[in-house]
Amino acid sequence: MTIKQNWRVQINLAFLTLCLLALALCAMPTQAATRTYSIDAEGSLVQFSWDFGKTEVRGRMPVVMADASIDFERLGRSNVAVALDAGNAEAGFVFATQAMRGPRVLDTKAFPLISFVSTSVTRTAPTKARIDGNVTIRNVTRPIHLWAEIYRQRGSDQTDLSNLTILLTGTVERSEFGADGWSDMAGDEVRLHILARIHRVD
Repeated sequence: MTIKQNWRVQINLAFLTLCLLALALCAMPTQAATRTYSIDAEGSLVQFSWDFGKTEVRGRMPVVMADASIDFERLGRSNVAVALDAGNAEAGFVFATQAMRGPRVLDTKAFPLISFVSTSVTRTAPTKARIDGNVTIRNVTRPIHLWAEIYRQRGSDQTDLSNLTILLTGTVERSEFGADGWSDMAGDEVRLHILARIHRVD
């Protein structure tokens, strides 16, 4: 499965939650130091979707590990690393899940994890950024870029950056990673919608 940044898969009601968070969006004040954050795995959603004939199929994948350091003043000094549990990924219905985990797509018995490590972070707007990095699927590493939007916790003070929500979007072509099974039925492009809730730990 080809996803510009692989992670755990599912695309249900999470996007509706994002719409509510958008109401709390406001410009992030700059911070002089790099801050370290941990991810709230249970409160975060790693989602993906792809085309199965004329139908869009949605799924999800759990997060094993995530580390993030953010410098709001010099965003280029920020970095993120994520590992996903491909072996427990779900793809909407039983057949799709089995096919996705199987040897013709993710081959999760041989390659149980999907990882992403950022190489650069570039601010594109006060609360938006482009994150470039490398994603590894089936032991194949390819460059990828994601688009990020950052939100403060709803109702929090403008200077309070202790609890943040990040929306990440992007796409990946699964064939680039050798995950090209069932190409006569399933599309090559995988669309990512990742909602990550992070908490400052330093």
